[in-house]
Amino acid sequence: MNEPADHNTHTTPVIGVTGGIGSGKSAVAEAFAERGIPGIDADAVAREVVMPGEPALAAIAEHFGAEVLDADGNLDRRSLRARIFADPAERRWLESQTHPRIRQRLQTHLARLCRSDAPYCLLISPLLIESGQREMVSRVLVIDVPESLQIERTLARDGVSQEQVEAILAAQSSRQTRLAAADDVIDNSGDREMLIDQVARLDARYRQWAASPQRHGYP
Repeated sequence: MNEPADHNTHTTPVIGVTGGIGSGKSAVAEAFAERGIPGIDADAVAREVVMPGEPALAAIAEHFGAEVLDADGNLDRRSLRARIFADPAERRWLESQTHPRIRQRLQTHLARLCRSDAPYCLLISPLLIESGQREMVSRVLVIDVPESLQIERTLARDGVSQEQVEAILAAQSSRQTRLAAADDVIDNSGDREMLIDQVARLDARYRQWAASPQRHGYP
């Protein structure tokens, strides 16, 4: 296991939970929540920053046109996703508009969350490594599954084409890059019982580590 970085400035340490599309980050967060560990979902915050009235949505509509909005003025995610994953330059432009706003909003949420009585908290983010959010957490927990299983799960869950799933995978860090950045890994290629067991073991170790006055080393 790697030495904890402890980049965040909160008294309560933050564990960054990441993984590619279809890896099961939400299931892992739910398992930690059942053990009393709160978390912030970066995907939920990403949706917040493009709500009607937000500056990011106005910029997106101006750049891409009204076709990326639905009849109620909300962001049409399916239309936007098709645009940005067909053109890497457009995806980079979108990230330049959203990532700084997401990061700022996450910092606000974490400052509030980390005043809780929990021994540690989670930042659940598919782009933890790619977006620079790594600097906001003490440790990186990677949820790992084979790419074939990512595709299978995403096709079943989201109703998108295989080509679009593959484009999303290509835009995210590779499995090798994520694992190289990991302090801890959960193998989520098995059943829920296997997942719950891994979360229980990590939770016990995280609690012991978080209780250490200087958090040197890792139990």
